[in-house]
Amino acid sequence: MVSIVEVKVAKRRGNPNWGKPEPIGPVVPTVTSFELVVKEYKLAPDQYVRSTRLREWARRNKNSKYIPEALLEAWGFEIESTL
Repeated sequence: MVSIVEVKVAKRRGNPNWGKPEPIGPVVPTVTSFELVVKEYKLAPDQYVRSTRLREWARRNKNSKYIPEALLEAWGFEIESTL
């Protein structure tokens, strides 16, 4: 007769993924509001500084939307810091 021996295995505790990086998936590029406006106004990069429509949009949105810093400097705009 064969005896069956019961083996107790200690229950593993804790998170087995602790210390492993989270899976983040593929990086999807986002389009900024500035890029959308430039496309809507049909502007080429060399036209940005001369565009009065873009300058007015930037003046209204300079503290809440991304606008390239070089353009803000070219137009002489000051940015309100929220930090």
